[in-house]
Order: sequence, then structure tokens, then C-alpha cells
Amino acid sequence: MSDTNIELISTISEDNTLELALREIEIPQPGENEVVIRIEAAPINPSDLGVMFSAADMTTASQSGTAERPVIRADVPAKFMGAVKKRVGKAIPVGNEGAGTVVAAGSSAAAQSLMGKTVAFIGGGSYRQSPSVSLVVQLAISPEFNQLGRHGSIHATLFRRT
Repeated sequence: MSDTNIELISTISEDNTLELALREIEIPQPGENEVVIRIEAAPINPSDLGVMFSAADMTTASQSGTAERPVIRADVPAKFMGAVKKRVGKAIPVGNEGAGTVVAAGSSAAAQSLMGKTVAFIGGGSYRQSPSVSLVVQLAISPEFNQLGRHGSIHATLFRRT
């Protein structure tokens, strides 16, 4: 597993500015019933856009930073600051769900059984390289279920970010 981990965060400052940036964070160590996933897919949906851009006027957006760590800034109109006051000064991780490969697992048998497997999770913070997630419900798709319309037993693993 890589030594670095980055995540996409969205922050609104008191000076009416939205900042969308990548920040380096620690790679989590999984607890007993947790796994660490190397993210390979994370969709963008309307609720993600709301967290990313909030009430910012994206026509005022500008880019700075580097190619490896770009930063997007945009103005938040003063008339909307009351609606976003609970977000001011807080770095909000972006992304509601994702999928990837389990690269580290806690000590429980359930967590260990997922090492190297492709899994999905919900709960936020999916726009990062390696989140740690708790085991919530276990399901898996049997090998027989490999064609559209074909019936087989469905078993999958769902997770909630910790």
C-alpha cells in the first residue's frame, strides 16, 4: 500500500470564499471490523455537487495550486452565507459512495475474508485514495450472475465510512 493518501475537501471561509482542494491525510489503520479500500470508482451525483460547490457562484471560479494539488476558489454570494453558516471553516470531505479493492483489513474473520476483494461502500468521503470503512451488511455476487438477465445468488458487501 502507498505511503500517501489524499482526499478532496470543500471549505467555505468567513470571507465568502469556497475552496475545493486536495489535501494529504494519513492512511487509516483498520479497526477490528473495518477494511481500508483503494478507491477505483466513485460516481458524481447531484448531492456530491452540492457538497463540492455549495452556494458558490462558479462563474467566479479560479484555479491555483499545482497540477498535483490544484485548488479551485469561487465567491459565495453574501446573501447565501446564512444558509451555509454551519459549514464555515469546516473542511468537508466530498463523495457519497465508492468502490475499490480491500488493501488492509482488521482482525475479525469477516474483515480478513475481504482482503483483495472488490467492494462498495456508502457514507461519505469517497473522493479519497484509501478510506477506512466499517462492515455493515455482507452480500456478494456469485460467479454465475455474470450476464444481464441471468439468475444466480446475489451476495454483496456494503460498508459505512468510519
